[in-house]
Amino acid sequence: MKKTAKFYATHPEARAKKAAYDKANDSRPERRARRAELTKINREKGTAGNGDGKDWSHTKNGMVMKKASVNRGSKSDSRGDVRARGNKR
Repeated sequence: MKKTAKFYATHPEARAKKAAYDKANDSRPERRARRAELTKINREKGTAGNGDGKDWSHTKNGMVMKKASVNRGSKSDSRGDVRARGNKR
């Protein structure tokens, strides 16, 4: 288990606060539209539900197909991911 996962496992009040934030953030209209766009592309390309383990990602180079495991929390070139890991660029 990674450091953050251990923290949230042992601090239920912090886990509840994070869950509330994530719920509010993920329900924002722009986040929902982004998810809908990715889902639509995944269906159009025929990769939705076929078990290939791949999905689409927004990058500065446009839409890119990645393995789902790589896309989750990856160091992509999106600004939010870079800043979340302590880098300024």
